[in-house]
Amino acid sequence: CELEKSESKKLDVIFRDLNADDPEVTEIESLCLQCNKNGITRMLLTKIPFYKEVVVMSFSCDHCLWENNSLQPASKIQDQGVLYKLKVLKPKDLSRVVVKTDWASITIPELEFEIPSQSQEGTITTVEGVIERTCLGLNSKIEQLQKEDPDSAEKLAEFLLEINKLKDGNHPFTFALRDCSGNSFLQSLSAPNPDPQLEISYFAQSHEECLMMGLNDSEETVEGGEEEKITEEVLGLPTNCYSCNAPCVTNMKVTEIPHFENVIIWSTNCEACGHKTTEVKSSSGIRPLGSRAILSIKEHKDLTRDLLKSDTCSISIKELDLEAGPAAFRSCYSTVEGILTTIKEQLIESNPFISGDSADLIMRGKLDSVLNKIDEIIKGERQATLVLDDPCGNSCIQGLDDESCSDDNLIIEQYERTMEQDEELGLLDMKVENYEES
Repeated sequence: CELEKSESKKLDVIFRDLNADDPEVTEIESLCLQCNKNGITRMLLTKIPFYKEVVVMSFSCDHCLWENNSLQPASKIQDQGVLYKLKVLKPKDLSRVVVKTDWASITIPELEFEIPSQSQEGTITTVEGVIERTCLGLNSKIEQLQKEDPDSAEKLAEFLLEINKLKDGNHPFTFALRDCSGNSFLQSLSAPNPDPQLEISYFAQSHEECLMMGLNDSEETVEGGEEEKITEEVLGLPTNCYSCNAPCVTNMKVTEIPHFENVIIWSTNCEACGHKTTEVKSSSGIRPLGSRAILSIKEHKDLTRDLLKSDTCSISIKELDLEAGPAAFRSCYSTVEGILTTIKEQLIESNPFISGDSADLIMRGKLDSVLNKIDEIIKGERQATLVLDDPCGNSCIQGLDDESCSDDNLIIEQYERTMEQDEELGLLDMKVENYEES
């Protein structure tokens, strides 16, 4: 019976780690688009270490010897899209790794050049590889237009010369990668420290983008009579495991944090691979003022303080020059020690190309140095300043239990949001007066 259970668990794991002895490649006979004869398509369902699940596909035709390789993301579509803006200033920037999905678009504003989404297959390449692939495509297009439309072919040739200038890395330009599925990636050369040349932002998918990806973005409302029932019981929502993509159940419960507010706790436990996740969502909306909690970690009791981080809260550690944006990891209710451990794990997961034999030794050394300093803070061997900055005011750090004792290690500040923060939160687009007229 135990053997049958272990075998059934293995079957539930769809995407397995790479294994040279048993790669489990699936072969399918398919049509060759060049000679219209049958070729072989090979598919491998696997996981890129420290990244996500992918489907590697390779087609080969024995008749005309044509070959084609592509990569398809198999992980779930993220809650938000991602936008990478890279300022290419030197030749080394061309070697940054780019993971591009079918839904991603690439633009170079200086040349008014764009590769639309769904116009190319997903691939793992570099910035230089994207430019080289573009040049090859334009060359083939010029050959077709020389006979049909010589004027257009001449203009396209002039444009090709401008793109070729970018391949030496001595002509600065902006490389923008926008993916509404949130599964694309652009390597940072300064990780784990902030990269001054790379700007990462997140956005909500539009209605058109949701329809393009096959999603339904309609919001379901809850009847007023059922509100009390929802707060009393645990709700189970069917979903897929974030780690192995196997079917599982996410439990949801509304609860109250003492001296703070009501929150919604989401918990997922996958029986197939054992992966567990817990997430906390605030139920109070956006507060009138933003909040900033500054904690000086000097004693062991500072590490045991309770901490609530919302989706809009950014975290920084001044002594390490370390900043984690709001979308760096999920909202959570933990302790200071727990959040430091989460930051350490996220630094490893968010830099997939720093580990391994092919990683740059200097970048790996920087990452190891930061991870060691975080370990020293957790062990109490190093003092540090932890800052929680939440423009919505829904994050907090626990103060001392004894109200008569002043808390010298914790400072709570409230501030008015900037125009940029209000715009990012969508507050400038809200009409709260005379909205019936519109």
